[in-house]
Amino acid sequence: MSTSYEAAGVDIAAGERAVELMKARVARSRRPEVVDDASGFAGLFDASALTRYRRPLLATSTDGVGTKVDLARRLGVYDTVGHDLVAMVIDDLAVCGAEPLFMTDYIACGKVVPERIADIVGGIADACRLAGCALIGGETAEHPGLLEPDEFDLAGAGTGVVEADELLGPDRVRPGDVVLGMASSGIHANGYSLVRHILATTDLTLDAVPAELGRPLGEELLTPTRIYAQDCLALARSGAVRAFAHITGGGLAGNLARSLPGTVDAVLSRSSWTVPPVFRVLQEYGKVPDAEMDKTFNLGVGMVAIVAPDRADAALELLAGRDVPAWVLGEIVPGAGAVRLS
Repeated sequence: MSTSYEAAGVDIAAGERAVELMKARVARSRRPEVVDDASGFAGLFDASALTRYRRPLLATSTDGVGTKVDLARRLGVYDTVGHDLVAMVIDDLAVCGAEPLFMTDYIACGKVVPERIADIVGGIADACRLAGCALIGGETAEHPGLLEPDEFDLAGAGTGVVEADELLGPDRVRPGDVVLGMASSGIHANGYSLVRHILATTDLTLDAVPAELGRPLGEELLTPTRIYAQDCLALARSGAVRAFAHITGGGLAGNLARSLPGTVDAVLSRSSWTVPPVFRVLQEYGKVPDAEMDKTFNLGVGMVAIVAPDRADAALELLAGRDVPAWVLGEIVPGAGAVRLS
């Protein structure tokens, strides 16, 4: 008796159909430096664009969306996690001041459903366009028997460039600098294993409409991650910024500490911002201690900028002009590399 790849669970025709469905949206993320590869085996980027730099440093980052994909699967909403993926990868590049150039993605699924894959990749492409980078390649892998037909996971990698003498980071931070917070759009893409645990062990459900939210919890949880890349680059070009910190897994204190030298502390004021309601809903239902919330979630602060004291007002004005809610979160003082929240 003969058998086939399709009988084993891999549908090549479905994969080809998914590629056709996503082509138009991927094309909209194109940058002038992208070069067509007729074979489709590789993504090509014209590196002669880097000759305008005196000493270009290439920056690279890779990340995924974690278990937020499970909520997307359960709710049947697939384009927002693509947006999350780009934010998680490209906003990491922005921390060092790098302009994002291009990105590639990888999707593993139990069964290729062309429309679903096209939604995921289309969301990635749309977000790449917002971030200013090109989606130049990717891979969709069908894993029958390892993943259920409706299960999937995704990851991506991005590349950017920064002038060597404009590289941002801890070595630029000084006592007296001002710490600015930039609002998150919600939970972003970290802490969803805890979110799912709360959903599994309490009577909180995805279709619940908590009074504090005014909309279904599932809709709130799938709010796409804010993409800060172009806003951070605008701040960097203004000359105001010493360092950034992308607030992801590990929370505000854990991530900001990575951007501090060992000679200073960051003293932050909790009263400077209001924690968004979704975090309070999860904390109350899950009976999560404050310390656990601090180290798991962004709690409303998605990106931090450390700026020169005489440029803080201008930086806030620039961010306001770009519709990014921002405020003075604290200050830099002599210390030993710690973040103090009070």
